Amino acid sequence: MKRLTEKEEAIMTIIWQLEKAFVKEVLEQLPEPKPHINTVSTTMRRLVQQGYLKYEDFGTTHRYYPAISKQAYTKSFIKPVLKGLFGNSIKNVVAFFAEEKEISPEELKEIIDMIENDEEKK
Repeated sequence: MKRLTEKEEAIMTIIWQLEKAFVKEVLEQLPEPKPHINTVSTTMRRLVQQGYLKYEDFGTTHRYYPAISKQAYTKSFIKPVLKGLFGNSIKNVVAFFAEEKEISPEELKEIIDMIENDEEKK
């Protein structure tokens, strides 16, 4: 699986949120300045060719839906970064962001709460 461009990821993010969408619906969700509808359509067709999207045929138009989940896509790129840059350690990732002041104590508390709540469910 190859890493998507920033524009492709923006379109995929919208489709992951909407679950199914026509080109026009995706275009409406994109930030200003909006690309031309033909640009969005071409990008979405390319995402189909690359295996990221599938579509339902509605005569002269298509409704697109994800062929891959956001979690699967994210995991395929996070795992190598985690292994290569952080010695496969989540602790090292959190420490990095804490040192860079990219994560607040409140956010760390939220993460701890998520872990504790997950443990209680088991």
